[in-house]
Amino acid sequence: MPAALITGGTSGIGRATAELLHRRGYQVIVTGQNPGTIAAAQRELPEDIVVLRADARSLADADRVAEEVRRRFGTLDTVFLNAGIVRPQPIESFDEATYDDLFGVNVKGQFFTLQKVLPLLADGGSIIFNVGVGATRGLPNGSVTVATKGALLALVPTLALELAPRRIRVNAISPGPIATGIWAKRELAPEVLEEAARATVSRIPLGRMGTGEEIAEAVAFLATAGFVTGENIVVGGGVGIGA
Repeated sequence: MPAALITGGTSGIGRATAELLHRRGYQVIVTGQNPGTIAAAQRELPEDIVVLRADARSLADADRVAEEVRRRFGTLDTVFLNAGIVRPQPIESFDEATYDDLFGVNVKGQFFTLQKVLPLLADGGSIIFNVGVGATRGLPNGSVTVATKGALLALVPTLALELAPRRIRVNAISPGPIATGIWAKRELAPEVLEEAARATVSRIPLGRMGTGEEIAEAVAFLATAGFVTGENIVVGGGVGIGA
């Protein structure tokens, strides 16, 4: 039975991916940090999906996750590095603490989690980074967030070359606007959120936001696409392709 680790897997895209891979016969471990989403995942996900609390910035937590994977599964076949945070604000308003927090979670956390679990990843396995379209197509008020995702994207071809002798494939998935709970986390009035959603949809050629399940399907494809490595697959309804 194949095994998968999904960071940031207690909500949104990560949770949708955990549910899909589980239905397809995977053993799954998900990590999260928010007590509310962790509790909901423990209640609502299939009971054999393992839910772990882990702070992406903590190397000790990364060690603990790797040990739990080793103890429960022995090896991994797929690692989906999905955990991340967003802090939309103009460049003038960033302070050092926010900058460090974004890089700590989105880059340091993913890099060292991968480093810790890499010895457990089977030859021929798959690594997938969640990057997002902003890394290549821009995101207003997203300078530092997008910089962190660009750092992950820069890792992909280098790690694909480095791990090719083990036949481990390294790819990125870049979701466009997705209808997940992250919109509610922006702490804006409902009418402001509604207007922002309308403005976003107006820029998507397919005329709607995507779903977590659609991103999960793309992740599942990359998990088993034996001749795809070093690539970034955009799943965004065509967002950004118009002049």
